[in-house]
Amino acid sequence: MSTIPSEASKIEVAGATVDFFKLEKDGESTYYFDTSKCGPPDPMVNAVCGLKLIKGTNDKLVMMNHKTPGGLFAKLGDDVSYEIETLDSGLVKIVFSSNSASSANTDFENIKH
Repeated sequence: MSTIPSEASKIEVAGATVDFFKLEKDGESTYYFDTSKCGPPDPMVNAVCGLKLIKGTNDKLVMMNHKTPGGLFAKLGDDVSYEIETLDSGLVKIVFSSNSASSANTDFENIKH
């Protein structure tokens, strides 16, 4: 079973090494990507590429990975919030969103992979 909704459209994301998908619904844009079969540094590379997409408070980024990307979390400012869910399959689903209450401004261009 795919974790990416069938109605999501494939999009091009600069620097990404996996496919990204976008679903727009009720004024919210949700971006999806799956790095569960990738090794380092691909999960970090793709997460950084995807995080550049979520600029508005209604935007979300959904990452599927084989484990929790703790190294990535340490590099994020508090302008990005995230929720972690371990799925029955053993994969980890991370949902990132903008934290509009934050005054931080994470520089995704300079995050080292």
